Amino acid sequence: MNDSIKAEKSSGNVFADLGVANPEEALAKAELARQISEIISRRHISQKEAAAVLGIDQPKVSALVRGRLSGFSTERLLRFLNDLGRDVEIVIKAKPRSRQRATISVIAA
Repeated sequence: MNDSIKAEKSSGNVFADLGVANPEEALAKAELARQISEIISRRHISQKEAAAVLGIDQPKVSALVRGRLSGFSTERLLRFLNDLGRDVEIVIKAKPRSRQRATISVIAA
């Protein structure tokens, strides 16, 4: 009996590892949603209160904080961050020569 566990090194993007279409966009949306959820949590506001701030209904807030993002565009998530009092900066720069492809990333300050 072989009890060894196979492990595969991650690419750094779980969505790419799982073969999701547009994995960099999926990762960026997930990070935007995580930031939104964290802000809501830190403010100690209910999902109903968050819904009023974001201009959506409570079930959509629930989907958002649970990571069910199919109904949310990146642009909409960025607007939610603005609604929660956060500035959003988009920085465009040349990729390093050491990397084959350019990437999309979300970095919270």
